[in-house]
Amino acid sequence: MQRTLIIDCNKLVGEVVKIEGFVQVRRDHGKIAFLDVADRTGVIQVFCSGEQAGNLRSQDVVSIEGSVAKRPEKLVNPNLETGEIELQTEKIETLSKSVELPFDMSNKELDLQLPTLLDFRSLTLRHPKVKAIFSVQASLMAGFRKAALDLNCIEIFVPTIAASSTEGGAEVFKIDYYGHKAFLTQSPQLYKQMLVPVFERVFTIAHAYRAEPSVTTRHLSESTQLDCEFGFVEFEQLLDLLEQVATSMLKFTEEKSGKNLADFGVEKIAFGKIPRLSLRQAQEVIFKEFSRDNRKEKDLTPQDEIDICKWALKEHKSDLVTITKFPTKAKPFYTKPDPEDPEYSLSYDLLFRGVEVLSGSQRINDYQQLVDSIKSRGMDPKNFEMYLQAFKYGMPPEGGFSFGLERLTMHILNLANIREASLYPRDMERVDVRFSTLKK
Repeated sequence: MQRTLIIDCNKLVGEVVKIEGFVQVRRDHGKIAFLDVADRTGVIQVFCSGEQAGNLRSQDVVSIEGSVAKRPEKLVNPNLETGEIELQTEKIETLSKSVELPFDMSNKELDLQLPTLLDFRSLTLRHPKVKAIFSVQASLMAGFRKAALDLNCIEIFVPTIAASSTEGGAEVFKIDYYGHKAFLTQSPQLYKQMLVPVFERVFTIAHAYRAEPSVTTRHLSESTQLDCEFGFVEFEQLLDLLEQVATSMLKFTEEKSGKNLADFGVEKIAFGKIPRLSLRQAQEVIFKEFSRDNRKEKDLTPQDEIDICKWALKEHKSDLVTITKFPTKAKPFYTKPDPEDPEYSLSYDLLFRGVEVLSGSQRINDYQQLVDSIKSRGMDPKNFEMYLQAFKYGMPPEGGFSFGLERLTMHILNLANIREASLYPRDMERVDVRFSTLKK
């Protein structure tokens, strides 16, 4: 008999089917037992005798043949897509046994300390609440890709080993590359810029590496970036583009993962007209509305980001707000200074519900200005030879932006730690396993 996917059993009441999946929960009631069995499409209740259930337990892999039947009305589960049916067992075959679990996987919330959650990652990823995180993340990714394609961007695939650091500074992983010095890329930035003269509009989904010597709830050593880069654009057009992509991907995610978002208690996103404020304008709002004077600071504080989003929601019915024109010295070398006030740059961040989830800028497209900017940061233009070549032979006005996938996932779901939004997080304490658990 061919396998039937669990979700399809809804259409097969009265028929004999074979399902295959994992035992999630077992409930015994005297001589009968109920199994919750899951496959990639959903969960179904299986009715069987205690003898048929044998020694089955959570995470055992089973193949079950039986009749699909309507549940008694009083036993219907409205929270389950298959909540009106059950499978009445004729035959159970065990395909693979699980050892005894280290904790109770039937707990709806899986309330584990973060180290335990990650130490048993191959197991905890199977839990419905944890699995849902990455279903939402997949929707964000798909929504981003769709939005970029709708804007006629071509998808590119860039290397993660580079001859120079993307942004300078010490937060870079150095590697021995066949006896030569190389780096893990801090972002796909330089490569996507080099491809603007080729395709004009590009996007990429790439890994980025930051050797930040800190352990916080917001930072990873390896993250996933969703990047777009556009040629023949000016500053205001870039703001239009970033807001269009952000709005499209969030709406797509609400449509595709609405149930998962609801299960996490996520409120509907407010998509009013997105306000645009320069850094100094935002700081004036903070001073006026919240009585904090940060008007001389070079950036928004975390509390500023929270409060300016509260203001945007109240005044503009928008959960998003765009902040522009940060100090030039605080931005990477390729960021274009504002011609009207070179102390500030043509840069921008997008805030979502109190957190920055996107950053970008219009880029310097003049070759000599770019060389001078590299030198002004204490770096050697010779280390950027291939990158500069693209500008030497002509580069249109261009710019772009980048989302942090894990950070966006974390904040749309209100997760406590960004590691929960990474399948296999890398940080100062862990590469698959905690360094503290390794034998020296």
